[in-house]
Amino acid sequence: MNPARTWWRARPLASQILVWTLCILLLTVTLGGFVTSRILRQNLDDQYRDRALGIATTFAQMPEIAADLQTHDPRARIQTLAEQVRRQAHPDYVVVTDLNGVRFSHPNPLLIGKTLEEPIAVLDGQPHVGTDPGSLGPSANAKAPLFDASGKLIGQVSVGILEASVDTADWADVSLVAAYSALVLLIGAAGSLLLARGIKRATFGLEPPEIASLLQEREALLHGIREAMVGLDDDGRVTVINSEGRRLLGLDAAVLGRPIRELLPEGRLLDVLSGDDVGDDQVVITDDALLVANRRPVSVAGRSIGAVVTLRDRTEVEVLVRDLRATEGLIEALRAQEHEYANRLHVVTGLLDEGEVEQARRFVSSISDTSRSLGEGLRSRVEPPELAALILAKVTIAAEQDVTLTVTEDSQLRQPQVPTAELLTLIGNLLDNAIDAVVGHDGERAVTLQLDDSDGVFAAVTDTGPGVPAELVGEVFRDGFSTKEARPGMRRGIGLALVARIVRRAGGTLDVFPGPGGRFEVWLPGSAAEEDEG
Repeated sequence: MNPARTWWRARPLASQILVWTLCILLLTVTLGGFVTSRILRQNLDDQYRDRALGIATTFAQMPEIAADLQTHDPRARIQTLAEQVRRQAHPDYVVVTDLNGVRFSHPNPLLIGKTLEEPIAVLDGQPHVGTDPGSLGPSANAKAPLFDASGKLIGQVSVGILEASVDTADWADVSLVAAYSALVLLIGAAGSLLLARGIKRATFGLEPPEIASLLQEREALLHGIREAMVGLDDDGRVTVINSEGRRLLGLDAAVLGRPIRELLPEGRLLDVLSGDDVGDDQVVITDDALLVANRRPVSVAGRSIGAVVTLRDRTEVEVLVRDLRATEGLIEALRAQEHEYANRLHVVTGLLDEGEVEQARRFVSSISDTSRSLGEGLRSRVEPPELAALILAKVTIAAEQDVTLTVTEDSQLRQPQVPTAELLTLIGNLLDNAIDAVVGHDGERAVTLQLDDSDGVFAAVTDTGPGVPAELVGEVFRDGFSTKEARPGMRRGIGLALVARIVRRAGGTLDVFPGPGGRFEVWLPGSAAEEDEG
């Protein structure tokens, strides 16, 4: 490769732009100055010819000139008048000749009476202008016909301005054009320098190869990670987004350059992405997924250029975590039952040790009938069995916390047309919230569950806790909202949001009533299962 070309390509982009701009300006100014000088010279020649023609015409119309020429100027008055005009109007020569070409005036007195070398030009009776080589040198020349009193052509008046005089005036004009051209070139150079610095600042000092490399790395990074990523500028417009981000946010291809507020509906997801809701690992629930979002501002060279938002799909993980917590709840219920039965066994052992065999038999029979009646009652009225087991476990866990959980006598859920997993999430979250609400509450600690499947699935959970304040009724189902202290390793503000999402997707209703006392009512249409399976 040519070393000069290699050296040129190695130069910074700002330097290349500056050099190219200066070259273009220099070429443009030079060509413009050349064309302007040629036009000015042509105009100057025309002006001097017109000026010479005016002098010649005026001089030829003087009566004494024609009279003296007819008498062959015995007193040499023509030369005197010609010199007078030359001093006043400043032509370089005024030459009067008869039709034979004999001179009657000339700046060089030795040529007076001599014959012209060229023929008379005004024999047609018309004035003529042009460039005349002449005896004094090239000149802008005008020749005017000279008539007597009767209108007869008797001679010509030739007036000329030497090219040296024209050159002097032309040089003054060219100098002015050169000065303006230099000024334009100087301004253009300053503008080019400012442009080069602006481009360098806008590209943060990066050269084209580095920019191309960064673009390739950005594309590889965007589409090579599993997490969703969205880049926003300071005005909230989307600058970059990868395919995972489009999937999780449900966006089409035409999103770049558009404000994020035009792409997403009002809600917590928009608040997190726009920076209105700040914090680490923000949990956001959409209709299709549970997302964990993090928003970080980005600055380069101390200048803010926007923010980057990462989104992780934690739907499956959250489901597993909640299943694990449900299992832990069942284990806790079994532990509570084991502790309760251990105490009862101690009672039976004490009665047997004292010889109270009959009393021990009656005690065992009573607790057996109570437990069996509760379990059998739930299994006979509630389907599927997983839901009955969940409710039974919640009864045990509530009792250990000195909370009475009761299922109303008229409750039944024999053939629910709602997926079991959704029922477990709905009932489990509502009961957990109700139990948490009354734990530590002064006075009666009671939770009541009512189920009905006569028209779809209806569930109502009431408690004797403080209830939901009237001003917060519209906020309790927003993801991330919670009035409780967060426990280590557990996200708050998700349970009711999941309930609201299930109800919304099924086309049901979810109502909460202000306190005192909490009450939540859920209704799901009977076709929810069929639509979900379809």
